[in-house]
Amino acid sequence: MVVYADTSFLFSLYAQDMNTAKASRIASTLDAPLALTPLQRHELRNAFRLAVFRGDITLPQSQSLLDMLDADIKMGSLAETPVAWAEVYAEAEALSAAHSEVLGTRAFDVLHVAAASTLGAKVFYTFDIRQKALAEKAGLKVNPQ
Repeated sequence: MVVYADTSFLFSLYAQDMNTAKASRIASTLDAPLALTPLQRHELRNAFRLAVFRGDITLPQSQSLLDMLDADIKMGSLAETPVAWAEVYAEAEALSAAHSEVLGTRAFDVLHVAAASTLGAKVFYTFDIRQKALAEKAGLKVNPQ
């Protein structure tokens, strides 16, 4: 079973923010590792670095988060998951054409939902309100509610 979490959820698992406790509780109940596509990996690593720029964390804290991410990949709690990019982009275009004008979803939001859909995920974890709406339109069960 593919378990897909967007970057807002993954970031909350690693860095302290207002959703960390909720993300940790949810992650502790999962029976399968979270998928980690190249898109998620890049966006999450960049989010740690951006947090340094914004002054939310220090450079050593960012490096620690990057190290924890790598350790979780090696331990298997995050499963490096390749995607068929042509399929993802085709699905993203269809989702965008059908919903972005109404929902206001950004390109990366659409790509995450498209990736989850093409991987066959049934549940999508996110804290992003617009992305939740899009994932629901794509037929995914969204958590947290």
